[in-house]
Amino acid sequence: MIDIPSGPTIESDLTAAAFGNQPGRWPLPSAHTVRQLWLRAVGAGGQGRYASARDDLAALLRSAPAGALASLAHSTQASFLRQLGWHQLARGWDGRAMALAGADPEAAADALIGLAADALGVGRLAASATLLSRAEPLVADAQQHRLSVRRAWVSAELAMAAGDGGAAVRNAELGVELAATTVDGSARHAAKSDVVLAAALCSAGAVDRARTLGEATLELTGRLGLVPLRWAVACLLADIGSPARPVADLCVIRDECARQVQHWGGAWNQR
Repeated sequence: MIDIPSGPTIESDLTAAAFGNQPGRWPLPSAHTVRQLWLRAVGAGGQGRYASARDDLAALLRSAPAGALASLAHSTQASFLRQLGWHQLARGWDGRAMALAGADPEAAADALIGLAADALGVGRLAASATLLSRAEPLVADAQQHRLSVRRAWVSAELAMAAGDGGAAVRNAELGVELAATTVDGSARHAAKSDVVLAAALCSAGAVDRARTLGEATLELTGRLGLVPLRWAVACLLADIGSPARPVADLCVIRDECARQVQHWGGAWNQR
């Protein structure tokens, strides 16, 4: 006789993969509710399994085409597009997420932070800063720790783009601190916070610290099975060097991650 996990067990397992301490878990349990579909998509996307994640988001939107979860699904799809370099396409998804968010502060904050990241990705720094400011009270109202972490990431990236290495490091360190104190213990958020901090340190001229943190994060993302983040930190280290391995090895890791993402349904923007 086969044991079928109960609903709460499925939800907790999917939450652990999406926002907890099991970001590399695969296969993930089948989803039976729209919230479970969203959690499953977030978990799969964090690993780089974009085709699986898109299928779950499409199923969610067929069942719940409006409302807060539909908004979160659009924001999630936008985040996948940004990870692959499609900031302009992501903007359309985040715009629809904002339109669907209604009075829900979590969904609205997610959409605004996404729109800020989209604007940053196409060089619209002033617009990005304005959108982050608009998101701030909603982040406070939502009381979702992950939103504070996301806002810190985009703030750090905005400072890097503006050439303010000191502000970039301060915001990135805030992201690391927030990710470390989160109640749900999101290993993926902690790893991405380290990636952002490594890049910020580099922008501030602290290249040796960036190399040391980057190498540790390369190992961490490999252990956790977070292929897109491993690709990102391998790209950084291939540019600045690593204290532990030659650049040629880093390029191999970078290219292997890129191929794995493509195999799982991710289409890189080659611009």
